[in-house]
Amino acid sequence: MAAAAAGTDYLDRIRKGLSTGQLPGYPAQEIMGHALRQEYSQAPDTARSASVLALIYPVRDEMKLLFIQRTSPPGDRHGGQISFPGGAADASDVSPAATALREAHEEVGIDPDAVELIGELTPLYIPISNYLVNPFVGYLPHRPTLVPQASEVERILELPLAGFFANDAVAFHDKRLFNGMILKEVPHWVVAGEAVWGATAMIVGELVELGRRPTG
Repeated sequence: MAAAAAGTDYLDRIRKGLSTGQLPGYPAQEIMGHALRQEYSQAPDTARSASVLALIYPVRDEMKLLFIQRTSPPGDRHGGQISFPGGAADASDVSPAATALREAHEEVGIDPDAVELIGELTPLYIPISNYLVNPFVGYLPHRPTLVPQASEVERILELPLAGFFANDAVAFHDKRLFNGMILKEVPHWVVAGEAVWGATAMIVGELVELGRRPTG
């Protein structure tokens, strides 16, 4: 019998945690957020709806978590950042989950019908763009064929899920924003040489907290 892919135990805990509906919530997210974000934990009534898909699947002997690096068009406040596939809700979307699946299909070619949606993490408000982001966790039993949307996706990244649970996975760096402002000591996930920060890092923070929960 073949050995389970590395990271399968974390996936099992994430799956179980999502099934209970007892999420770690914003306290788990804010650990990976900059101190200046704390006053923006609540979304205003004017916030627009968006969704992202945190997709987990096996590649050879380990579970991967799918990210994209966005292109950097002029004026894009999130240009060049590493994020999950996702985007703003469309009038055709019947639900926030439908938004996440549609965007993942458009940006990287994921077949929406093939994805098993495991559950939803805590919505996170992004003040810089006034979006309330609904993060969904999905699973595929096989590696998908990935096709980047050239206008929006610079790179596709498949990072090892287990890497986010390593003792040295978190680092702190200064970060320059789109407007030239420099944030000091911003928490980052550093996995396989890639730095994940901002709202995406906060969403991963809740995912990791679920994966650390005991299964008993």
